[in-house]
Amino acid sequence: MFVRELRLNCIELSGNLVERKALRYTPAGIPVSEGWLQHSAPQTENGAERQVELEIAVLALGEAARWLQAAPLGGAVKITGFLAAKSRTSKLPVLHVNSIEFLEGNENGSILQEEG
Repeated sequence: MFVRELRLNCIELSGNLVERKALRYTPAGIPVSEGWLQHSAPQTENGAERQVELEIAVLALGEAARWLQAAPLGGAVKITGFLAAKSRTSKLPVLHVNSIEFLEGNENGSILQEEG
């Protein structure tokens, strides 16, 4: 019997962009934007509702970096992406951005969807 290894790593998280560093570029010229997303929402766990609050580092490359730079601080966004370790020496999770949806301030709900 063949057992297929399951390798899911897809995260969808909404919250407020509470911090953002200045846009920088890799040596290859790829734009990079980093910041922090603050999430707060009720969740059901074991049949009981509880308030969940967290902050997570976010990292965007390429066109996604430009969209993250355009997001207003304090603005509500929905980010879809994946988790990866911060570096080889730090295993803290960072949410890598594949797409961003602006949840406030734009009646059309601007979305960036990365190809790939």
